[in-house]
Amino acid sequence: MKKEDIITLPSPHLRQKSAKVHVVTSETQKLINDMVSAALDWEDSRPHEISAALAAVQIDRLDRVVIVRSDFDDKEVRDFTALINPEIVKYEGVISEDYEGCLSVSNIYGKVPRYSKIRIKALDQDGNEVRFKAEGFLARVIQHEIDHTNGIVFIDHIRDKKDAFYTLDEKGELEPLDYEQHVEKNHILWD
Repeated sequence: MKKEDIITLPSPHLRQKSAKVHVVTSETQKLINDMVSAALDWEDSRPHEISAALAAVQIDRLDRVVIVRSDFDDKEVRDFTALINPEIVKYEGVISEDYEGCLSVSNIYGKVPRYSKIRIKALDQDGNEVRFKAEGFLARVIQHEIDHTNGIVFIDHIRDKKDAFYTLDEKGELEPLDYEQHVEKNHILWD
């Protein structure tokens, strides 16, 4: 799959809940491979960004499957870990705000509140149950992707905070977004 296969707002499909995967099959494996291909193709078109993760709904498949990058710091490491039916079993730590972007929300970033630590239960791509703790950026990414499986997009957490939206300049630096001009006027996020 290619970056063009990634759906973006205002697509109503991004607001739908994904269905649980009852049996991991070869079709599930193909879905994971398609997700990785689309995520990497998107990343290859962006000089200043990485594709940290992707949910199946973002390629218009309503299955509870997400992929998370194995290394967020090295763009040369192009491996992803699949999580099937991921769920947060416990929130821990503190709630803090940090920047998030999304492959399905074009050129808009925001300061989103998330828990700093979580405990997750999921199936791996072989259908085995896995349980683990995540903290920091990994915890943020997993919360973002699980939101996608529930029809929630990161901007929903900050839609009432007009000063929480940003865009990237040509050097890859975040700069405040003119909310009235880009969001309210064009209805680009909530239509």
